[in-house]
Amino acid sequence: MKRVMDLFISLILIMLFSPLIVYVAVMIRLKMGTPILFKQQRPGLDSKPFHLYKFRTMTNKTDKGGNILSDEVRLTPLGAFLRKYSMDEFPQLINVLKGEMSLVGPRPLLMEYLPLYNKEQRQRQNVKPGITGWAQVNGRNAITWQEKFKLDTWYVKNQRIRLDCKILFMTVLKVLKKEGISHKGTVTMEKFNGNQRAL
Repeated sequence: MKRVMDLFISLILIMLFSPLIVYVAVMIRLKMGTPILFKQQRPGLDSKPFHLYKFRTMTNKTDKGGNILSDEVRLTPLGAFLRKYSMDEFPQLINVLKGEMSLVGPRPLLMEYLPLYNKEQRQRQNVKPGITGWAQVNGRNAITWQEKFKLDTWYVKNQRIRLDCKILFMTVLKVLKKEGISHKGTVTMEKFNGNQRAL
C-alpha cells in the first residue's frame, strides 16, 4: 500500500507542478549555469547507496587553495528561495518513482555518517529514506542531531499509512510557514560528528 501511495502521489505532483519544475530548471540554468541538478550518493534501505537528486542551490566557489567555500558563501539568493519553499526537493520525486525513496521516511543523510551511528540510530536504515519525515515536521533542521535521530527511530518503529498521511499534511503546513529551514548559526544543519549518546 505504501508503494502504491508513493507512485500515485508522485505522479500527481509531477503533473501538477510540471510548469513550476520546468521554470525552476530554466532559472537555475540562467542564474547559476550547469549542472541544474545536484546529485550525490546517499544510503538507502539497508544502507544500500543510491544517487539522490535535488535542484542545485549553491555555486562551486573555492578559495585560492582550491578548497570549497562554506555553505553560507556558496548559497545563492535563488538557492535560498528554493530551499525556503522546499522546491529544491522536486527532483527527488524521480527517486521515489525509481523505488529508491519513499514520500515519507527518515531523510537520507551522508554516506560518511554511517560508521558514526550507534545501534539505535542505525535503525533508520531499516526503511526507505523519504522526501519528508517525522523529524522534518517536528523541527526539520532547527532541532539537534539527538532529537532528529530519536524522531527517525520512533517513525521506524511506528510507521503506518495513517501516520504517513498525517506527515504529508503537516509537511504542507511546515512549507507554507517556512519553519525549521536551517539550524541556528548555519544555512542548513551542522555536520554530524558522531559520539552521540544512546537514545
